[in-house]
Amino acid sequence: MRKKTAEVVLPLPVDFDREAFLDFHRRDVQAVAERVDAKRLDKAFIWQQIPALLVVEFNEPGQARIVLKPDSDVPLTGVSLESFARHLLGLDQPTQEFEAKVADHPLIGVLVRSQAGLRVPQSASPFEALSWAIIGQQISVAAAVSIRRRFILALGRQHSSGLYCYPDASDVIATDAETLKACGFSRSKADCLLSVAQACLAESLLPQIGIPENRLKTLQKTLLDIRGLGPWSVHYALLRGYARMDGTLHGDVAVRRAIQQLQGGATPPTAREAEAWLADFRPWRSLLAAHLWKSLSLIENG
Repeated sequence: MRKKTAEVVLPLPVDFDREAFLDFHRRDVQAVAERVDAKRLDKAFIWQQIPALLVVEFNEPGQARIVLKPDSDVPLTGVSLESFARHLLGLDQPTQEFEAKVADHPLIGVLVRSQAGLRVPQSASPFEALSWAIIGQQISVAAAVSIRRRFILALGRQHSSGLYCYPDASDVIATDAETLKACGFSRSKADCLLSVAQACLAESLLPQIGIPENRLKTLQKTLLDIRGLGPWSVHYALLRGYARMDGTLHGDVAVRRAIQQLQGGATPPTAREAEAWLADFRPWRSLLAAHLWKSLSLIENG
């Protein structure tokens, strides 16, 4: 066994985009599961089946202090806190290689240089990434955040800090479709999430972080066989849950609008046109999607 509190301090690359990381966790202004200020994230989540609080502090230049505060002792098994923190912060993503390869691209080069160091922020678990993708299917971000909040409050276990942990597969499988519908899920989304949770517990559908690319390809095929999961949901979940750098988000409405802004077109490209355009950026399409999302938010926010 180990002490309740664990801590690690990680050096950060000089181009690490702290604001992009914190903004990803600012989605819910009511802050039921995450609290964010200018230099700190507090996030409640399930760590090895125990409610825990993750604290990420940027108080010192060039480093991040990560503190894990589970509500009870946890065994020394599974992923280490350092590996988990590196994953969450995106520190092992090939940003410099990607930026060097696209530096001279006539449309992307200037954009990427202006956002150098941007990484793909990661969810605290693959299940969180996939369930968030299910929630967000074909609705606005604001509507998805509202459903996510009700989902957390209805099913999440509360940490001693007062924050609620994002539900894991065991929390979901203990409920039913009617409870999920009361949170705002459609019946089809509720059934899909229950199927995913059941598969996770029965077959270890979503393993821990750090799995090789060949296993990600197998996982992608397995997920696509689940009723209610389409290519967008699966690629998004692998991007957010496993930092898959070559997922294609050609069906994402915001990605297509960002491509339109770059190309100066009158209308966004179709999903098929976006897929063909993004193909030139293999094997970094996920990183490119992060840059496209940020460019669009900058334009819309003035």
